[in-house]
Amino acid sequence: MSQSRRGFLASAGVAAASQRRRSGPPNIVLVITDDQGYGDLACHGNPVIRTPHLDRLHAESVRFTDFHSDPLCAPTRAGLLTGRYAYRGGVTAAFAGRSILRRDEVTMAELLRAAGYRCGLFGKWHLGDNYPYRPNERGFDETVACWSGGVTQAADYWGNDYFDDTYCRNLRPEKFRGYCTDVFFTEGIRFMEQNRNRPFFLFLPTNAPHAPYLVAERYSAPYRQQGLAPTIAAFYGMITNLDENVGRLRRRIAGLGLENDTILIFMTDNGSAAGSGPAAEGGTFPGFTAGMRMRKASNYDGGHRVPFFLRWPGGGIAGGRDVHHLAAHIDVLPTLLELAGIGNPRQIAFDGASLAPLLQGKPGFPENRTHFIQHQQFRVDGEFQMENPKPWLNSAVLTRRWRLVNGTELYDIGADPGQSRDIAGSHPEVVKRLRGSYEQWWGDVTRRFDEYLEITVGSPPESPSRLTCFDWHGGLGPPNQEAIRKAPWTNGFWAIEVAQGGRYEVVLRQQPPEADFPIEGRTARLKIGEVDVSKPVPEKARAVPFAVVLPPGKTKMQTWFTAADGRSRGAYYAYLRYLGPANR
Repeated sequence: MSQSRRGFLASAGVAAASQRRRSGPPNIVLVITDDQGYGDLACHGNPVIRTPHLDRLHAESVRFTDFHSDPLCAPTRAGLLTGRYAYRGGVTAAFAGRSILRRDEVTMAELLRAAGYRCGLFGKWHLGDNYPYRPNERGFDETVACWSGGVTQAADYWGNDYFDDTYCRNLRPEKFRGYCTDVFFTEGIRFMEQNRNRPFFLFLPTNAPHAPYLVAERYSAPYRQQGLAPTIAAFYGMITNLDENVGRLRRRIAGLGLENDTILIFMTDNGSAAGSGPAAEGGTFPGFTAGMRMRKASNYDGGHRVPFFLRWPGGGIAGGRDVHHLAAHIDVLPTLLELAGIGNPRQIAFDGASLAPLLQGKPGFPENRTHFIQHQQFRVDGEFQMENPKPWLNSAVLTRRWRLVNGTELYDIGADPGQSRDIAGSHPEVVKRLRGSYEQWWGDVTRRFDEYLEITVGSPPESPSRLTCFDWHGGLGPPNQEAIRKAPWTNGFWAIEVAQGGRYEVVLRQQPPEADFPIEGRTARLKIGEVDVSKPVPEKARAVPFAVVLPPGKTKMQTWFTAADGRSRGAYYAYLRYLGPANR
């Protein structure tokens, strides 16, 4: 057979497969970047950054100009994947045991998988590193993921630095070659290729451009040459690399004949982390916030108003068109279920609303919507908010016209998008109405706030269970490997559930086995419920093992490495393995 004949038949096969798929539900490709703000795109007016592929997607999509996430990474992911406020799922911060998604929440992947989709995640999960909270236990069929809140953080594979790293493929460590964003897109494209003849959900939650700001010189150098400060130059370089990968993804979707029958979404998880402010100091460019106040972690619009582009040519959703209605990340799941013709088979009480009417230019979307923003991450009066929630702190109440910030400041967002003029005194009736809405919301979403999200130990799906200081309660554990190397004198406890009573080996470490680092301390102590044991730390020991008998059930676990001067720190890493029944 001639090469041209083979090429014709291959092309015909792609076209035929594409034609067959058009009669079924659409594929879904959802790209969400990490810490890229609304102003970190050329199409939004940034005069320095270069994002040609995202600009093209913007030009060919329906764009939401008043779209909001949460101000932090993990809460946004929880709301996005469940269609419900993150508080309901127990995700109210980015670490300290409050970034774990409650096990009775139903995820986007679980719903789509039940409807016949093949589901893949490639990138950052950030909703629990242990059984039963990992992505493969929450509906994803195939994953390549980094743990904790991203590459270089506490639960991530030790020594990862964005280049040639070790990630987990379907929960097992595997070495990869290349830059993290390139790896995740390559794996995502492979997943599309393997599932081209069936409906698939490809979730690409990139680690970039989250700190640390590491990228190849060829991406950051052009920005430094323009006089940008090193941090913002690297940050923009990470986005430029990401933009290239979006272009590569789109070319492959088209090459597979799937463009018309694929819903493609681009969004980000919160406001900019390094696109302005201190990151820009010392350079010629102050950064760009698109006129908004503040950045990541803020309850002003700069912390949570983000890009949202959606394109589905086969569904009549394409072409450059702006939608100005108030919308949010919690709307994405109800929207996709409606567009895919799935509905809500489990009758989930979504907080979000389907954006389908707005995407299709039809009536039916609520005009007088009220949306709520809040997180519980920082110290207040010496206490960590995530353990002692307080209403109003880090809060915002949003409508199409108004922003009520911290319960006292009021802004007319249309007249004052930079939130520079507090007009609460001129509109007391608006403040009262929005405060009433918030108080009702707060009372509803915090009903289970005092429940811990216990990590299960002693269960076959994870043996041994690997606990890290990233999930400590009651104290601020070092969240990343750089902080762990500094060995702070800090401690906290893990909330755990012992799956089966019996004999356990518990191994305490200051750094994980791959670090080969000696423990700095003379005495090791382990407390799990009523079990409280101590032993000396041998000289230059890398690990201290304990043999204990544990009853089943929920409890707390805490550890100590105590130095000669009496100071102590917790074991940043602990490994628990079930050995068998207590009577053997």
